[in-house]
This record gives sequence, structure tokens and C-alpha cells, in this order.
Amino acid sequence: MPMPPPKPTTEGRRDRQTFHEMGQVVRALEANGPSSPEELAAHVGATYWEEHRFQRALDLAVTDGLVSRAGDGTLHPV
Repeated sequence: MPMPPPKPTTEGRRDRQTFHEMGQVVRALEANGPSSPEELAAHVGATYWEEHRFQRALDLAVTDGLVSRAGDGTLHPV
């Protein structure tokens, strides 16, 4: 009997650009210290990124444990 197909994921496929963007998020936090999401977006120049790319990179960095979010919403490098 064949194996069932894998369960669908809501994460979507990660590409090289996503990994690069996640790295930019982490490096910006390491260089500038804890930041609000708005400050972090300014540090990485997210206004020049494609729509939703910053939020996706940030969400994946948090999910992967590279960035932590404090109770007040401040982002910290791990």
C-alpha cells in the first residue's frame, strides 16, 4: 500500500531569497539591538522589499527560533 501524501502546510515553500531576508532581519537585530517591528523594517529597508516579504521573513525567523518576541512586541536576536 502506498504512503499517504504529506499534509498540506500553510508555511509555503521557502526560497533562497526568503533565507537571505531572514538573515537580514537577524543581522539587523544583532547590529542595532532589540527593536520594534517598525524600527526593524526601517533598519532592513523593508519599504523596498516586495509586498509581504518583510512580515514573512520576520514570521519565519521567529518560528525558527532565530528571533524572539517580548511581551511588549519588541524583537530580540536569539
